[in-house]
Amino acid sequence: MKGNILKDVEWKLLCELVNNCRRSDRELARLIGVSQPTVTRVRNRLEREGIIRYDGVPNLAKVGYEIIAMTFGNWRHEKYPDTRISKAKDFLTKHPNIIFVSTGSGFGSDRVAISVHRDYSDYSKFMAEIKTDWES
Repeated sequence: MKGNILKDVEWKLLCELVNNCRRSDRELARLIGVSQPTVTRVRNRLEREGIIRYDGVPNLAKVGYEIIAMTFGNWRHEKYPDTRISKAKDFLTKHPNIIFVSTGSGFGSDRVAISVHRDYSDYSKFMAEIKTDWES
């Protein structure tokens, strides 16, 4: 592999694995038109190089979550000095439904959080807590 460009076989294999990573190398070889040893060799190299990995992603609906929310906001540095980091950590500890938080830039915001909620009532309560805790 050179740079970030995958060869045709590597790209086809990657696409098939994204579609269904539980298929055998033999089935994948048949689908992309190469030999099974080629698939095994390419898959092993892509795994070793960290291009593909196998993570468990739960079906959120089946474990009781109807909503995945992306919440954007701004950290008002002049109003809230860095001493509020401990408050943010406490908030995250109290809300295990927050699965990702990051700084960034976009949509006129410099923070993003991804959270899961059982239903709209749960989401609405969560947003009210954010406003109470962070907009005062």
